[in-house]
Amino acid sequence: MRTHVAAPQQINPKGLSDYLEVMSKAAFQAGISWQVVESKWPGTREAFDNFDPAVISKYSGSKMADLLEDARVIRNHLKLEAVVANARRMLELDKQYKGFKKYLRSFGSYEELVKDLRKNFKFLGEMGAYYFLYVVGEKVPDWEQWSAIHMAKR
Repeated sequence: MRTHVAAPQQINPKGLSDYLEVMSKAAFQAGISWQVVESKWPGTREAFDNFDPAVISKYSGSKMADLLEDARVIRNHLKLEAVVANARRMLELDKQYKGFKKYLRSFGSYEELVKDLRKNFKFLGEMGAYYFLYVVGEKVPDWEQWSAIHMAKR
C-alpha cells in the first residue's frame, strides 16, 4: 500500500541563493531520509551562509574541515563539497546566460534540461532534478506520468 506524500512547497526564486538552497536540499536528500534532511535544514542554512553562492564559492579547506565537524549539517564530505562546486558552477552559468533562470529556460525540452543539469551539478540525479525544477517553479512533467516511467527504472 502506497502512502501519499504531499508535494513540496514551490517558491518564486528571488536570487541565486534560492536556487542553490533548493538544489542543495535535493543533493542532500539523495540516499538519505527526507525527514533527517528536513530536521537539519535550519542549521544547514546557517552553516552555509544562507546559501549565498558568492560566499560559498570561496570556501576553502579550513571552512570545509569546520563543516565536517559541524553537528548542524549532514557531515558527508562529498555532499558538502558538492554544494561548493555547485555554487561555483551556478555563478558561471548565471554569468554566461545573463541569469540563471535564462539558463534553465534555454533548453528545448525537459529531458535536455535535466541532462544538462546532471552534467553540470554534483549529486543531482533524475529525482533530484525533478524536485529542484518543480520547487523553483519550472515546467516539469506530470508527477504520475514521470514517476511511472522513472521509478520503474529503480
